[in-house]
Amino acid sequence: MLFTVVMSLNIRGKKMRSIHVDEISRNIKEMCIEANHFLSEDMSAAMKNAVQTEESPLGKQILNQLQENLQIAGEDMIPICQDTGMAVVFLEIGQDIHLEGGSVEDAVNEGVRQGYVEGYLRKSVVKDPIIRENTKDNTPAVIHYSIIPGEIVRIKVAPKGFGSENMSRVFMLKPADGIEGVKSAILTAVKDAGPNACPPLVVGVGVGGTFEKSALMAKEALTREVGTHSEIEWVKELEEEVLQKINNLGIGPGGLGGTTTALAVNVNTYPTHIAGLPVAINICCHVNRHIIREV
Repeated sequence: MLFTVVMSLNIRGKKMRSIHVDEISRNIKEMCIEANHFLSEDMSAAMKNAVQTEESPLGKQILNQLQENLQIAGEDMIPICQDTGMAVVFLEIGQDIHLEGGSVEDAVNEGVRQGYVEGYLRKSVVKDPIIRENTKDNTPAVIHYSIIPGEIVRIKVAPKGFGSENMSRVFMLKPADGIEGVKSAILTAVKDAGPNACPPLVVGVGVGGTFEKSALMAKEALTREVGTHSEIEWVKELEEEVLQKINNLGIGPGGLGGTTTALAVNVNTYPTHIAGLPVAINICCHVNRHIIREV
């Protein structure tokens, strides 16, 4: 079958675009280093806005200190957080592209290895969850693949620290819990996290699908630009309402009180089973590292 498809493409004279996997490695190396030293533009704007809107004097002071930390990190090429995270990589691969030169998975991990070793970033990955021996190069990455139309490869790199990751939750709600159950689940996760996730937070939420699909949606929601909203009206309203309720909790910057507990709530949804309502909440700290490129 594969031979037939290749032949038909040749007969029609269509030339498939090829990318060497070394190009993926090179980009991921650079993205790991950049994401760990510089805040993304959307997060930078959100943090600066938070300084202006925070009502607590102590909260405002903490936000100003965080701004100073970010400036020093960029000027001196010091990581914006000492926990440089486990590399999470989303690969959207065009169906009309040919990747050559080796394994894509190996190429991703080679990029992560180079980025963390050459960028002098902390190595935080152990090769066995119980024996816990450090891999010494921050590999392997957690890689999520999807096939998209076209002939590009879209790469999202999101190094995830575990102070906030450990505060994340999945709730398997009943359909009867409805929208109020979803709101309650998100607020419960944030309240339970308290200061441990290094607020102000970005809260990624996945509603629907299955157990694992909801968690994946919540993770990817963190890479959405802060300040943008879902195109689905009820989801947009949910994002805005829950953000306000989170900021009314009074946890505040650094967990020391204030009106800025979260900078954004990003909700992704998916169809689900008639008997379920999965809700996943993936919490991220104020750096919310993410970077996106197309090759």
